[in-house]
Amino acid sequence: MQALWMVLASLFFATMAVCVKFASSGFNSSELVFWRGLIGVALLWMLARRQGVTLATRNGGMHAWRSMVGVISLGMWFYAIRYLPLATAMTLNYMSSVWVAVFLIGGALLAWNPRENSRAPLSQGPLVITVLAGFAGVVLMLRPTIDQNQLFAGLIGLLSGLTAAFAYMQVMALGKVGEPETRTVFYFAVGSAVGGLLGMGVEGVSPWDWKHAVWLVPMAVLATLGQLCLTRAYNHGATLVVVSLQYFGLVFGAIFSLTLFGDHITPLGWAGMGLIVASGIGATVLRARAAPHAPADEH
Repeated sequence: MQALWMVLASLFFATMAVCVKFASSGFNSSELVFWRGLIGVALLWMLARRQGVTLATRNGGMHAWRSMVGVISLGMWFYAIRYLPLATAMTLNYMSSVWVAVFLIGGALLAWNPRENSRAPLSQGPLVITVLAGFAGVVLMLRPTIDQNQLFAGLIGLLSGLTAAFAYMQVMALGKVGEPETRTVFYFAVGSAVGGLLGMGVEGVSPWDWKHAVWLVPMAVLATLGQLCLTRAYNHGATLVVVSLQYFGLVFGAIFSLTLFGDHITPLGWAGMGLIVASGIGATVLRARAAPHAPADEH
C-alpha cells in the first residue's frame, strides 16, 4: 500500500503542475502559493473534523521549519513551471534525493577523523559518482536552453529540489514523533497561505481573470491529495522503496509536457532526465550503506 501511496502522490503532483502551468499565465508564483495554501487550509480543516483529528500540536517548531522550507521550495518550483517545459521543471525539483546524498557526503567528510579511519572518504566514492551523474544530467537538460529567462528559471528549479530535500526529511521526522498526516499537511497549507501572502507584498497582485482562476481550485485539491499521499508514504513506508517510486512523477510529467503543451525535449534533454532519475535512485540505495544512520534512512 505504501508503494501505491507514492505512485498516487506522483500522479497528483504531476496533474497539479499542469494546473499551475495554465494558471501561471494569469497569476504570479506568490499568488499561486497563497491560493494553494488557503484552499488547502479549508479542505484539511474539514478533513480533520471528519477524521476526529485535533489540529493542536506540541511540535510547533518542527511544523514551522517544515512549512518554511516547503513554501520556499514550492514558490521556486511554481516559478520554474511557468518558464520551463513541464518535464524539465519537474525533473529539476526531483533532484531532492541527489541533494540529500550531497548532505550525507558533506556530513561524513566533516566527521571524518583520519587517525581513526584513513579510508573513510573512499567509502563515499560510489555515492559521489551518483551525485556527479545527477549534476551532469542537469547540465545536459539545461545545455540546449539559450533563453536567459529559462536559464534563470533552471537555476530556480534546481534550488527548489535542494529545499525540497530539507522538507522531505522534516516530513519523516514529524512522522517519527507521531504527528498525523492530516495535521502535518494542514500546517504546511497554513504556511503556504502566509508565505504566499507575504510574497504578494513583493510581487504584487494580478488582475483577476476567470480564464486562469478556474485552475486554482483543482490545483489546491490535487496538491492537498498529493501531500496527504506523500506524507502517508513517508511516515509508514520503507524509505528506499518510497523514494524510488516518486520518480513515477517524471513519467507523468513527461507525458503531460508532450501531449498537453507540445514541448520539445531534445535527445540531450532526455539523456539528462535519465541521468537524474538513475542518480536519484542510486543515491537513495547507496546512502543506506554509506551512511546507515542518516535521517532519511532511520525510519
